[in-house]
Amino acid sequence: MGCRTYVLDGDNVRHGLCGDLGFSTEDRRENIRRIGEMAKLFVDAGLIVLTAFISPFRADRKRVRGILMPGDFLEIYCKCPIEVCEARDVKQLYKRARTGEVPEFTGISSPYEEPLAPDLAIDTAQLSLEQSVNAVMTLLRERGVITSGFQSC
Repeated sequence: MGCRTYVLDGDNVRHGLCGDLGFSTEDRRENIRRIGEMAKLFVDAGLIVLTAFISPFRADRKRVRGILMPGDFLEIYCKCPIEVCEARDVKQLYKRARTGEVPEFTGISSPYEEPLAPDLAIDTAQLSLEQSVNAVMTLLRERGVITSGFQSC
């Protein structure tokens, strides 16, 4: 039996499916819409899909929730102070955004609307990677997405 869990990564999707989009508000909205539609196709095929994207606008997250069947969309908010994000930034994007080299950068020159009621909030500045993963796995078990014997690939 093959793996039934897939991760859609923001950078990978941006380079392929959404390579025609920039970072304007309209392009960000279209990016998230496409991701939602793609995730729905995977979910409809019986797969578990984790999406790792910066989705800065509440309305876009709400729209994607509406694309999927009730209970199929779980919003997990990886909360982290901007100072910690900058310290972890191996690509130096925050530094470039602060000098204006990277326009419309979320959290610097473009807004981020925190979720009001996420299904799970993880403070990644306080929790280790292992603790964060365990919190996600616990949520998935509690919601019946996976069973206690689930093994990831």
